[in-house]
Amino acid sequence: MPSGPGRGKAVPAEESLEELAELAASAGAQIAEKVFQTRPAPDAATLVGHGKVDEIAAAVASSGAGVVIFDHDLSPTQQRNLEKAIDAKVIDRTQLILDIFASRARTREGRLQVELAQLNYLLPRLSGHGVEMSRLGGGIGTRGPGETQLETDRRRIGRRIKKIADALEGVRAGRALHRQRRSAVPLATLALAGYTNAGKSTLFNRLTQAGVAVDARMFATLDPTVRPLILPSRRRVLVSDTVGFIRNLPTTLVKAFRATLEEVTEAALVLHVVDASSPSAAEHTAHVLQVLAEIGAAQIPQILIMNKMDRLPPEARGHSNARGVAISALTGAGIDQLLAAIDEALPLDPIVRATFRLSAGDGASMALLHEFGQVLETRYCGEYCELEAEIPESLQRRVENIVGKSAPRIPKVP
Repeated sequence: MPSGPGRGKAVPAEESLEELAELAASAGAQIAEKVFQTRPAPDAATLVGHGKVDEIAAAVASSGAGVVIFDHDLSPTQQRNLEKAIDAKVIDRTQLILDIFASRARTREGRLQVELAQLNYLLPRLSGHGVEMSRLGGGIGTRGPGETQLETDRRRIGRRIKKIADALEGVRAGRALHRQRRSAVPLATLALAGYTNAGKSTLFNRLTQAGVAVDARMFATLDPTVRPLILPSRRRVLVSDTVGFIRNLPTTLVKAFRATLEEVTEAALVLHVVDASSPSAAEHTAHVLQVLAEIGAAQIPQILIMNKMDRLPPEARGHSNARGVAISALTGAGIDQLLAAIDEALPLDPIVRATFRLSAGDGASMALLHEFGQVLETRYCGEYCELEAEIPESLQRRVENIVGKSAPRIPKVP
């Protein structure tokens, strides 16, 4: 797995190559050999230069490898030149991530998003694939007189891209409608965000008992899932588990998954999950913050959640600090502190203290107050019941509307 130059000064090339190996393993590959190179500048024809190409070709021949993965974006020309010289399939980091996403997408929306990203990646790579891409023809309804197969393929892909983009616009409209309906009840949405394999799905299951599949492989969760959660204050919120971020996430994927990422931009609170046991935790945190800024979510309130504390030695563990909350989603340690922090940080639907005088037979309103609030005191006075409770402001308005419509006028208690 050769690593090309230009990975950026912020990320050591060796660490990026290890992450590439983890991505490849997540895609089902077996790593035969790793090759590393440092160059002052990329080679225009092969990225790594003819000497390194010969070395890679020899390694492929000796190991019997069928695919060579470059930890660097390859131009179409570089990819073709490398495949001819190495005599094996050559892909780059972007193509590998696209392949992983394609294998993990389960919903129609997810599949459309991945296909859109793949087609945008493929379009500039159509040219120069030999005689089969330069045939002349005049098929009925497929190509005009003298039009090459390459032009036909480009037109076909262009039409498919337009069709998928229109379908995803429909998804965006549907999501916007769902958000409008949710805002009418006001249910705040908490969006789990973080570097891939930070433990978001494990935490999601711990909070919501959703039973989402948990896998140590990168990008095990692709299609977003939304489940309700009742906080200690009895406020009901929605929690959304989203796709994990990764450094150098392909631009085509970021654009394709815009509909999904909008769930993050519309959240009332972002739960930023970090693998505290990773040596690269600081870099991963910085990268997620960068991606959140790129999608317009930088201004949304965040809680930094330092997960996997059970993997750290006891002296390095803690329950919280000024920057976030330390937890273990696997064991449940720190979850109570996290829920309390969410309750404190959530800007929507504040908790208020209110007193209600209800008809003694109004069991529905009493049940609402007990289910979604904390009833502090209950007093009975003849045909009426007086309840003092701490409840979300939206519930106060809801109960007052119900009482105003169905209950008789009640004199104020002196």
